[in-house]
Amino acid sequence: MTAVGGGPVHELARGGRFATAEAVVTGDPQAKPGHARRVITVRARAEAVRRVKVRVPVLLIAGDPRWLRLVPSQRVRLRGRFVPPRGGGLLSAVVIVRGPPAVLGPPSAPQRAAEHVRARLRAAVDGLPPDRRGVLPGMVVGDTSRLDPALAEDFRTAGLTHLLVVSGANLAIVVGAVLGLCRLAGLGRRRAPPVAVLAVLAFVVVARPEPSVLRAAVMGMIGLLALLTGRERQGLPALAAAVLLLVLIDPELARSYGFALSVLATAGLLVLAPPWRERLGRRLPGPIADALAVTAAAEVAVAPVLVMLSGEVGVVSVFANLLAAPAVAPATLLGALGAVTALVSLPLARLVVWPAGLAVGWIIRVARTAAALPYATLPWTGGTFGAATLLAAAAVAVLILRSRRLRLIAAAAMTGVLIAVIALRVMAPGWPPPGWQMVACDVGQGDALVLAAGPGQAVVVDTGPEPGPVDRCLRRLHVTDVPLLILTHPHADHINGTSGVRHHRTVHEVLTTPLTSGREARYTSGLQSLRAEPGQKWTVGDLTLTILAPLSAAPALSPSDDGTTINNASVVLVARKPGFSALLAGDIETEAQRALEATVPHVQVLKVPHHGSPSQDPRFLAAAHASISLISVGEDNDYGHPSPATVTLLRRLHTQVHRTDKEGDIAIVRTATGIAAVPRH
Repeated sequence: MTAVGGGPVHELARGGRFATAEAVVTGDPQAKPGHARRVITVRARAEAVRRVKVRVPVLLIAGDPRWLRLVPSQRVRLRGRFVPPRGGGLLSAVVIVRGPPAVLGPPSAPQRAAEHVRARLRAAVDGLPPDRRGVLPGMVVGDTSRLDPALAEDFRTAGLTHLLVVSGANLAIVVGAVLGLCRLAGLGRRRAPPVAVLAVLAFVVVARPEPSVLRAAVMGMIGLLALLTGRERQGLPALAAAVLLLVLIDPELARSYGFALSVLATAGLLVLAPPWRERLGRRLPGPIADALAVTAAAEVAVAPVLVMLSGEVGVVSVFANLLAAPAVAPATLLGALGAVTALVSLPLARLVVWPAGLAVGWIIRVARTAAALPYATLPWTGGTFGAATLLAAAAVAVLILRSRRLRLIAAAAMTGVLIAVIALRVMAPGWPPPGWQMVACDVGQGDALVLAAGPGQAVVVDTGPEPGPVDRCLRRLHVTDVPLLILTHPHADHINGTSGVRHHRTVHEVLTTPLTSGREARYTSGLQSLRAEPGQKWTVGDLTLTILAPLSAAPALSPSDDGTTINNASVVLVARKPGFSALLAGDIETEAQRALEATVPHVQVLKVPHHGSPSQDPRFLAAAHASISLISVGEDNDYGHPSPATVTLLRRLHTQVHRTDKEGDIAIVRTATGIAAVPRH
């Protein structure tokens, strides 16, 4: 802690200064959506700064895609601005990196070997369908580089995320298979464990030493030691020893939620699963009792931490895990065998992973079906208070289960609630509201607007920063066909969710700003792409779209343009249907708004530019004469959107202000007297 909280790196961060440093990569680079472009984060260890030797953990934040090619253990030189880290992690600094890395050397021999195995496995699964080739390497070695973010979100909703990371379950399957092979080969009780130890070490190197992998590996080593010495294995002491050893080796694990979840899940299996298995075994067949007890014990043990992090309680996760469980072992074993075989023969490895792909296909189907169920997750208070209230609710549930009278009262109350919910679902119009004309999807800090164009059809304007939220919004609206997708400008919070729109939907054409730098092309491959021109009109069903901006005479964007320049290049359009009209203004700021003041028509709905930022021209907003203003914005965002001054201005213009961060998805519907906004929350 003293090294992290002092020294030259910490001093640079306190002053927010620029410096050149050398660092060793310690984790796989991760790409995440950012406000203007994709953000790449890299865990690293600073080794030298300003010619002074250091050894402290740092987090690198970069934008150049060449950072994604790095492998753990590579040494690089970089230049960037050092800033203090947020939160309580054991980091000496966060470094905002400029440009690509200067690679000073190759990865270590073990990491080169690990990357070779992972690359061969990726090549072996190339013949599988896209979703399966993204999930199988994640299940086998924790490689999620090809995983569709929308599918990852389905796994999270279904409570199956643990299958996409290497954990104790994976290691148990691999070790069990190795010990079985050793027994078939005639190795005795003393000679088999050392072979299993080597398998564990190789597995950890290939899968990367993430917290869950390290915990599983140390637990496995302790168990193998007990087997080798002939002593009776004790689960809780082994877990305690594993936790103590790992925290001593890497103190950062003491603050890792992933490590805490892994330890809690194991503790649940050791403490809760055996008595639950015994009780369930009296009424259910043995295999079903075992699977239900193990799944429920792990879910219950990790629930408080999950609630604290997500503010949600999973309802279908236990059942989703039960349905997926039979396919996990075949997928993991055949995938691991395929990885080994790929080192020798790629064609043979492709044959091996084909049945593994079938098992993965079943798991994917379970995840998608579970995630699509209503009330798959229930909102709950997040943070420490949420965890405390969940524990209190669990204590009340235990008291109820121990008393016959309380069980009867609880059953009667739950029956009443169930009847009330069913009655409300039957009588209430539900979502989407009948006759919806437009929906502002709640996608966080970004834009995604949907314009109804016919049964199952809609024009989509922007896609938000991630695929999952816009995909779920379109699913709720039952949209399966997108005649036209409009990407107003190439900022990540407007284009990075494009794969979510394309997920199991037909997208016919893409319309972009004529000034684009082409950044959206990586999301629209295979689609016919067109450039918006002022005065253009598009008709889809009874929906008419008219393009107002930008002017095609303006210079094209370049990667060096600042955010304001890109925002002002946004496509601005007017949407009209019988009894409905809307002005969708992208992210244009004051300069572009002033240029459009004279051409703004009167509309009923205004999509407020740039998430309600302070860069607004009052005359532009007033020219629309909109009765409803929509602000698409993320809750507690870092940009201060929407600006209080903008909200005050809109209210002075006598327009109703609706915000996605407060109301969720917002639908515009026709009424007998005009239009109305219907929030989903």
